[in-house]
Amino acid sequence: MTSTIEPEVGRARLRKEDARLITGRTRWTDNMMLPGMVHLAVLRSTLAHAKIVSIDTSAAKEMPGVIAVYTGDDLDPEGAIGMPCAWPVTPDMKSPRRPVLAQGQVNFAGEGVAVVVARTPGEAEDALEAIDVEYDELPVVLGMENALAEGAPLVHEELGTNRNALWKFDSAEAGSGEDVEQAISQAEVVLKRRFRQQRLVPAFMEPRSCVVDPTAAQLTMWSATQIPHILKTMSALTLGIPEHKIRVIAPDVGGGFGGKIAVLPEEIMSLLVAQKLGTPVKWTESRSETMMAAHHGRDQIQDLTIAARRDGTITGLKVELMADMGAYLGLVGPGVPILGAFMFNAIYKIPAYHFACTNVFTNTALTDAYRGAGRPEATFAIERIMDELAAELDMDPMRLRELNWIKHEEFPYTTVSTLTYDSGNYEAATEKAMQLFDYEGLRREQRERRERNDPVQLGIGISTFTEMCGLAPSRVLGSLDYGAGGWEHAAIRMLATGKVEVVTGSSAHGQGHETAWSQIVADQLGVPFEDVEVLHGDTQSSPKGLDTYGSRSLAVGGIAVVKAADKVIAKARRIAAHMMECSEDDLEFSGGKFTVKGTDRSTGIQDVAFAAFMAHDLPDGVEPSLDSEAVYDPENFSFPHGTHLCAAEVDTETGRVTLRSYVCVDDVGTVVNPLIVEGQIHGGLAQGIAQALFEEAVYDEGGTLTSGTFADYLLPSAADLPSFTTDRTETPSTTNPLGVKGVGEAGTIASTPAVVNAVVDAVRHFGVNDIEMPLTPMRVWKAIRTGEKAAGGPGAEAGGGLGSIDSGGAQ
Repeated sequence: MTSTIEPEVGRARLRKEDARLITGRTRWTDNMMLPGMVHLAVLRSTLAHAKIVSIDTSAAKEMPGVIAVYTGDDLDPEGAIGMPCAWPVTPDMKSPRRPVLAQGQVNFAGEGVAVVVARTPGEAEDALEAIDVEYDELPVVLGMENALAEGAPLVHEELGTNRNALWKFDSAEAGSGEDVEQAISQAEVVLKRRFRQQRLVPAFMEPRSCVVDPTAAQLTMWSATQIPHILKTMSALTLGIPEHKIRVIAPDVGGGFGGKIAVLPEEIMSLLVAQKLGTPVKWTESRSETMMAAHHGRDQIQDLTIAARRDGTITGLKVELMADMGAYLGLVGPGVPILGAFMFNAIYKIPAYHFACTNVFTNTALTDAYRGAGRPEATFAIERIMDELAAELDMDPMRLRELNWIKHEEFPYTTVSTLTYDSGNYEAATEKAMQLFDYEGLRREQRERRERNDPVQLGIGISTFTEMCGLAPSRVLGSLDYGAGGWEHAAIRMLATGKVEVVTGSSAHGQGHETAWSQIVADQLGVPFEDVEVLHGDTQSSPKGLDTYGSRSLAVGGIAVVKAADKVIAKARRIAAHMMECSEDDLEFSGGKFTVKGTDRSTGIQDVAFAAFMAHDLPDGVEPSLDSEAVYDPENFSFPHGTHLCAAEVDTETGRVTLRSYVCVDDVGTVVNPLIVEGQIHGGLAQGIAQALFEEAVYDEGGTLTSGTFADYLLPSAADLPSFTTDRTETPSTTNPLGVKGVGEAGTIASTPAVVNAVVDAVRHFGVNDIEMPLTPMRVWKAIRTGEKAAGGPGAEAGGGLGSIDSGGAQ
């Protein structure tokens, strides 16, 4: 029953789960069909801010197939139910109640007003048109600065302000660095810049969906969610249902990127309707509902001041943010910019640092975690201002970075923001990236193009980054008032025939857990890869867990699997020693076999599993099972890093940007499966580049989302992206036994500033030092014309417009 096998960790295995996903032989939430199931459709407000005068549902109730129509007052007559926010970032944070369906007032266009229950989805949708809602419009406030202005309309009148919270960190006060104001006042060079992080939509492939079956002893919910365990707990707390009476199942989930990290009003609504009717219900959103009513990402204004000496040494960094929360607070939305607070110092030795973030309410859809959650925003800002400082100092931007980054021999290194980076080698990753990219050759070509005034200019963009992965440890999260821990759970069940079931609390939505976890367990237990089955996403079979987000699955959940495997081996060792009539201390375990030291006597762990099952001859007091479980709570975050280089060609006559080449060398610690790493990097690059060049959620002055379909909200296709050149260096993490660091967000975090830096670099000689994202041809063209005009150059009589945001320059 045992075999000698090659190591699995590091092997480029095809994913186990792909066969069923690619062929459609799987189950998505919207595939669920239950006896007697009815369908829900939500009527959504077309206004961004209004009092609800009346809702007439009588005509809708008479429509064919309609079973019931409910308003917010029908589902929650006491007005006691509010959607949860798990991250009160300050003691005085303003937290307005978000009802399941609007009660008395709507606060953004897309907020649910009523729900129709019908026998078919079509009948439910048709009946929405028969509901008559009378509104009394209220003033709309959009834009963070407008919302904070004196006399601005209030999103929530009862709060008396549009300011949600103010969160600060200061290195001098924390004892982790010097006083930033003193650093600025004494600096030889001070540079100020304002950067804009536009609002984005997490455009996952599968729309949100949930099915609720109330007909058994437990309420069972199937949901396209990233967080089945958290959804279960939050549903119990929100509705007062005993937690053991709720079962949540996340079947195969078609992408999330943070967009499915929320506890949704529609999930709570479905639970309430199912309880009222006593029959299974299904709600599945349309794509336009995804765009309008699901949560958005990013949306920050970033004001940075950087202080330096003339030789390029950074002496201080001051960051002042405004973050748009939308009309309500998401599950972790208020804390997203706070995660970024620890990453603005990035890979650099900055002696003085100050960060302040003001969270703001506006009449828009709420914002919450989106791939990277605060880390991409921080990386963008620091990497952009590093390029700006290099230009001010007339220094090569890579040389400026090298001058200031943490050297490999200085690890572990405690940063000015109090985090301790355990390992890294920025020099090695950068050297490999520059060789693959031909950095010097491209710089020569750039100079030649400028000298001959080529209409297509070449720009080179740099992004040297690190990030904090593995959202943990629990004590750190507790110090930030986060409403959960950072641990993860795993269990391993050894079956009688030696096969293995792995139960993980970290459920996948595209990451390849079933393959990677099988590889880890195959190596740990010495069993064949094919003998391992991974179970996840069901709170009945996997009762403990904190789910998947923040690149935590491998660095936290994977290590829980390792710890559980260690316990299995420890149990098996005692039985094996009894089987071979030797001391446990005389046994060595390797390759799935227990061997008596100095002999050829051995027995395999799968044979031990069968002996435990038979239980005919076990040591006294030993239970007949090898099954084990473990909970892992890291002592520190993990810190992957990398160097990303982008060459962009800009047609100065049209503003068109073409990505000529893109090279990235990432260090994610030990690699379990290179194919999965490549997939994660490629997907992340596509999302980060999309922010730089394509994506933007836009509201008109009345608060209507004008980018509510993929005809208006642009996503790149494969034809819009270059062939990426990817490679790796490997500096294992020192804080976990596998040495892994996390890879799910790296591409997204690093790529956006690399692309924007490349485009700005291509046109900087026209007087351009920033272009607001996304860098559409029109914005690029306007920036060039505006820069030429300001400089009195050849474009002084042409164009114009506001293509560049510049709030400073050297002071």
